[in-house]
Amino acid sequence: MNNAVILAGGQGKRMKSDIPKPMFKVLGEPMLEWVIKACESADLSSLCIVKGFMAEYIDEYLNGRYETVLQSERLGTGHAVMQAREFMEKNSGGNTLVLCGDAPFIDSDTIKKSLEMHINEDNSITVITAQIEHPHGYGRIVRNKDTNRLNSIVEEKDATEAQREIKEVNSGAYWFKTADLLEYLGELTQNNSQHEYYLTDSVFIAINKGRNVNAYISENENVVLGANDRKGLLELNTVARMAVIEKHLENGVEFTCTDGVVIGRDVKIEAGTEILAGTQLLGNTVIGKDCVIGPNCIIDDCVIEDGVQLNTVQAYKSQIDAGVKIGPWVHIRPGSHIKSGVKIGDFVEIKNSTIGEGTAVAHLTYVGDSDVGKKVNFGCGTVTVNYDGIVKSRCEIGDNCFIGCNTNLIAPVKLGKAVYTAAGTTITKDVPDYALAIDRGTVQIKEGYSLRKLKKRLEKA
Repeated sequence: MNNAVILAGGQGKRMKSDIPKPMFKVLGEPMLEWVIKACESADLSSLCIVKGFMAEYIDEYLNGRYETVLQSERLGTGHAVMQAREFMEKNSGGNTLVLCGDAPFIDSDTIKKSLEMHINEDNSITVITAQIEHPHGYGRIVRNKDTNRLNSIVEEKDATEAQREIKEVNSGAYWFKTADLLEYLGELTQNNSQHEYYLTDSVFIAINKGRNVNAYISENENVVLGANDRKGLLELNTVARMAVIEKHLENGVEFTCTDGVVIGRDVKIEAGTEILAGTQLLGNTVIGKDCVIGPNCIIDDCVIEDGVQLNTVQAYKSQIDAGVKIGPWVHIRPGSHIKSGVKIGDFVEIKNSTIGEGTAVAHLTYVGDSDVGKKVNFGCGTVTVNYDGIVKSRCEIGDNCFIGCNTNLIAPVKLGKAVYTAAGTTITKDVPDYALAIDRGTVQIKEGYSLRKLKKRLEKA
């Protein structure tokens, strides 16, 4: 059986934050999650995460998904892997992949192909590497001139001028025969300036024992990328952001400008849709064809069907059917279903509600916890009063209703078919089909009242 050990105990002091470095996010997901998903996509289901600094963050995030072990002292990468010894001993007959939890761009293809080389060549260790144009700061891969196999890994500070010209670098990811790795861990020493156990020393141990060691060059040069500070984290986000945008461009999605555009890697968009500046598409959002999304939208975990237009809209965990036009300045809160042909104008909030086909909610309106029928018209300033301070109740509005401006619907209340409400009406009981509801108190006019008020204001001025 094949395992993976993910090293996620880093503190990241230069991040200037009290969370583990692998928990910093790239495109809205912790770097650790990127690594986990790569393993899962490569059919590696036996994972052990080595936690360290602020370990409770890792535990809370994983919520029992995978086994974890604690590295209570930070004594190097070799020491971190030692903490997973018991985990590896359960399946010592297979292979173990060691990955860095803060190197998010490892991919399933690299994992699978490097394992294939590892098995076919009967390697004790297979180092995952990449060819990069600017290798400064990385350990160089020195190969045997005759066999082209891995000969050694030389760190930047120890490299000769000739070795510094080498562009193949160590990613920090390794395949091991599990039994061999357990053996090498017992032979690692702290005989170095940092007095730490270096996992890279296992390569030298294996070579000295005459065992097969080689390096797999990934087609994905980004496998080596990590972040040690906020600037590096920004660079990771930029690389990831543009990679996702390029994928959608290839699939026929239009971008006239990518400024401020962030798209999660699980988002699906069909051809012919246009994404405008400042738009963020997050979670498991699915967008149909021929839509215009943006500018300045945030769409998170929503399903949006064909031909939808969203302008300055925030929408969360909701469904928007075909041909809907929404915005600007609209908030669609979780649990909402906006049906086909609906038009929603500026400064409107919809919460946990169904809005029927062809309904118009023009502006300055709140619809919460409501079931709205077809071709309803909401006047400006309408509010469904769904919360009494203790419980939330629903409103039901029938087809073809006309809700006058500044109407308050005090839930729970039901309007029948084609009900009209007069402007300024407060509805506290059900209204039958085809009725007009009017609730207006007697207007009292007190002549001269404002003159007295005006005099007092002018005296104060």
